[in-house]
Amino acid sequence: MKRSTLSLFLLGVCSHLCAQYQQVDLRAAQIPDSATGNVASFARYLGEHFPDATERTRAIYVWMAGHVQYDIDNMFAINFYADSTDKISKPLLTHKGICENYASLFTSLCNRSGIQSVVVVGYTLQKGFADYIPHAWSVARINGEWRIFDPTWGSGFIQDKKFVRKLNSDYFMPAPGRFIRNHMPFDYLWQLLYYPMTNQEFYEGKTAPDSTRPYFNYPDSIAAHLALPPIEQERAEAVRVERNGVRNSMVFDRLQHLKVDLENYRRHEDMDRQNGFVTEYNTALEGYNDAIKQFNVFVAYRNDQFKPAKPDAEIQQMLDSADHLVTGARTRAAAIPATEERVSGPARKLVAAIDDLKPRIAEQQAWLKKYLGKGKLARKMMFYK
Repeated sequence: MKRSTLSLFLLGVCSHLCAQYQQVDLRAAQIPDSATGNVASFARYLGEHFPDATERTRAIYVWMAGHVQYDIDNMFAINFYADSTDKISKPLLTHKGICENYASLFTSLCNRSGIQSVVVVGYTLQKGFADYIPHAWSVARINGEWRIFDPTWGSGFIQDKKFVRKLNSDYFMPAPGRFIRNHMPFDYLWQLLYYPMTNQEFYEGKTAPDSTRPYFNYPDSIAAHLALPPIEQERAEAVRVERNGVRNSMVFDRLQHLKVDLENYRRHEDMDRQNGFVTEYNTALEGYNDAIKQFNVFVAYRNDQFKPAKPDAEIQQMLDSADHLVTGARTRAAAIPATEERVSGPARKLVAAIDDLKPRIAEQQAWLKKYLGKGKLARKMMFYK
């Protein structure tokens, strides 16, 4: 948020954009407090009173400039990884916030009112030097085109350690080529440039597009990125952040956070996979034990010469059930990879036990098949053979 007073006053000069949205700005200033208590009611009001997407984002931008005070006391308390719910509720409830509050609320209101939006994190140039605290702003997809919004810098400036409220329209949908002069996202995807620049070039002020470098189709790249699962988005972002050059501690911290996130996810994946194999083993073991019980029930019934009498189908089902259970148990146990050290040993022993049981079941199946194929007297004689 910290910027030089002179540059802010120059940027704060009213432009054609102010006149273009004069009526929208007036209506935005009249949004009742009763509609802004939470994101849901606020977004509903915006959708009902500002049906045009561009005007809706303008209303959010202007309302925030007029109602949210920059929280100078907490300007260094930036935590991009804190709960977004708190970031959004603070400016609504207290009418105070820092850049992440402005961006989070702006993006949340856009998304809830039907406009796709993303919070972008990065850093800025102040008086030609990179600021030492990171910054957050927003992008939103308006009529099929991604546009930039910095509601923090659009709300005013700091002078003599005090926040001066002043609507600055230069940060409402600025051209990406102009915005990149003092805003660098950690992930070059959000530069919204077909020829994105590196962190080193940003430091050197080389902001002119260089068409000699590879063309980067950022609209398609953004669409592909947002279609990924969240963890895959982080994986892709980490590659781009590192590729663009780790020029300062802020970029380094962002990259390290992504890598830690990915490592934690990998560990959880490993643990989930291991737990999954443990579950598979336990299920296989349970199936084997049930098969043993069912097999023993049949053997005991045969030893009692099938007394009391039961229908043939029920007798056959005793063995079929044992065979089905043991077959399923073997399939599960054999599928556990040898690399899963926690259960691969027990699984191999279980497969061996199952392979010992299956011939015994098959032997009984063969005997029962002969038995069921005979008449009453012949069946009785089989018990004495």
